Amino acid sequence: MSSSVTRAAGNEPAHPGSGAPTEAAAHPAPGAKRKGAALLRAALAALAGVLLYLSFPPRPLWWLAPLALALLAGCLHGRRARAGFGLGFLAGLGFLLPLLVWTGAEVGAVPWLALAAVEALFIGVTGLGVALVSRLPAWPLFAAAVWVAGEALRARAPFGGFPWGKLAFGQADGVFTPIAALGGTPLLSFAVALCGFGLYAALRVALDRPRRATAALAALTVAVPIGAGLAARPLVSDAAEDGTAVAAVIQGNVPRLGFDFNAQRRQVLDNHVNRTIQLADDVKAGRAPKPDFVVWPENSSDLDPYAEPDAYEAIDTAVKAIGVPVAIGAVVAPETGPLRNTVILWDPVAGPTETYDKRKIQPFGERIPMRSFVRLFSSDVDRVRRDFGPGKEPGVFDMAGSGVGMVTCFEAAFDDAVRSTVRDGAQVIAVPSNNATFGRTQMTYQQLAMDRVRAVEHSRTVLVPVTSGVSAVIRPDGKVVQQTKMFTADALVAEIPLRSTRTPATVVGPLPEYALLLLAAGGLGWVLTRRIRAPRAA
Repeated sequence: MSSSVTRAAGNEPAHPGSGAPTEAAAHPAPGAKRKGAALLRAALAALAGVLLYLSFPPRPLWWLAPLALALLAGCLHGRRARAGFGLGFLAGLGFLLPLLVWTGAEVGAVPWLALAAVEALFIGVTGLGVALVSRLPAWPLFAAAVWVAGEALRARAPFGGFPWGKLAFGQADGVFTPIAALGGTPLLSFAVALCGFGLYAALRVALDRPRRATAALAALTVAVPIGAGLAARPLVSDAAEDGTAVAAVIQGNVPRLGFDFNAQRRQVLDNHVNRTIQLADDVKAGRAPKPDFVVWPENSSDLDPYAEPDAYEAIDTAVKAIGVPVAIGAVVAPETGPLRNTVILWDPVAGPTETYDKRKIQPFGERIPMRSFVRLFSSDVDRVRRDFGPGKEPGVFDMAGSGVGMVTCFEAAFDDAVRSTVRDGAQVIAVPSNNATFGRTQMTYQQLAMDRVRAVEHSRTVLVPVTSGVSAVIRPDGKVVQQTKMFTADALVAEIPLRSTRTPATVVGPLPEYALLLLAAGGLGWVLTRRIRAPRAA
C-alpha cells in the first residue's frame, strides 16, 4: 500500500504539533469527491429547471430553453437510471414549482405542491430515459424523443393528463415556432430538446478534440432544429383565403378576484350584458365598427339561461342590442347527471340554437376525482359540489357565414381538442376562458402563449375572450394584434382573416408524435439489447 493511501486511511499519523495539514486533508478521499460531485449535479439539475421556467411567458426568454436542457444534459449524461430519475425529478421541481404557483392562489400551498411534485415525477422518468440513451451513438436524437415521450405521458395521465409546461408552449416568440405548423407541438418540443441536447453534445465533443465526423454530427443536432424553424416560416401565413370578418371579443370583468367571484354570478352576467350593450351603442354612434359576430368568455353566465328566465332575458336583450350572433359561455345544469360547461350560439332572432360542451374537464377544478381521499388534504374540494361532465363532439358554429370553432379554456393545452375543431371546419378558433380564480398570476400569460402557438400550428386566427383578462385577438402568424388589461371591462373589435387551408400539422395529426414515441422506444430498446449482450460477450 502506498504511503499516501496509508495516510488517507489513517494508518500513519501526522507529526504532532507540526501545524501542517495532513495529506488526507489536502487530498479528499474518493468518496468525498463523489459526494461533492453528486451534490453539484443535483444543484445544477435544479438550476436547469429554474432556467426552463424563466424561458416561459410572460418573459420573452424562449432561448433559455435550449440552454436549460443543455445544462440538464450535462447532469444526466452517462448517469445510471436511478441517478437520472433523481436528477430529472429535481429539474422538474425547479421548473414546475414556480411555473404552477398560480394553482395555489386561492386554495393554498398543498394543491400546488402536490401537483408540482406529481408532474415532476414524470420529468424524473424522462430524466431516467435520457440518462439511459445518453451512451448511444447520436444520443441527442434519442434523448429529444424521450423528452417528447415524457410530455406525451403527462398529457394523458393521470386523470386525463395535464400538458401545461410543454416545451412548445414556451416558444411563442421563438425561432422554432413555425415548426408547429409542420408537425404540431410534439415536433416543436422535439426541436427545442434536440437543440439543447445537441448543444451539450457539441460542447462535449469540442472539448475532447474529436474527429471531424463526430464534431459535424454534434453540430448538426443544433443546426438542424434552427434550420427547420427558418425553413418552415413559409407555412405561417395570415392571408385572408376566404375573405375577412369583423369579430368582437367581450371582457365583462368580475366583481372580485378568486373563487368568491362565483358568489356574484348575476353580477358577472350583468357585466358582460352591459359591455355588449355599450359596444352596440358605440357601433350606432360610429365609434366602433359593427361586428359580424361576438364571443363571450367561459362562465360569463354561470346562471343556466335554460332554467333561469331572468338570465335568459338579460342575454337575449344584449344579443338583440348588438344584432349579430353571440357565443355565450354558460353553465348548464340538467335535472340529473353532471353539469355542463357549455358555449351557446345565441341568435338575435332565433335565440339559443346550437351548443358545444367542453370535452376536456379539468380534474380538481371542474371535477374531483377521489373526492373523499382528497378531502383529507384540503376541504376546498367541496367548493365543487357537483362535477362537470365532458362533451363528446367538437363544436364549430356558423356565425354570420364564418366557421368559428370552440376550444374552451383548458382545452387549448390538448393537441387533439384543437386539431379536431379545425378538422371539423373551423376557419377561426375561439378560446373562451375564465382565469378570475387565479387572480393576477402568470397563468393567463402562459395560456395566451399556448393560444399563440395554436394559431401558428393550424394557421387560424384565435380569439381569446376572458372574463377578467387578458383577452386578445391573435393572427394566424401568432402575433397578438389587440389585447386587454387584466380586471377591466373592455371589448376588442378587429377585422380578421378567414382561412380554410390545413397546415401539414393539421393534416398529419398525431403521426409525428407517434413517430417520435417509436424513436424513443427504439433508443431504449437498443440500450436494453446492449445490456443483455454485454454479459454474454464478457
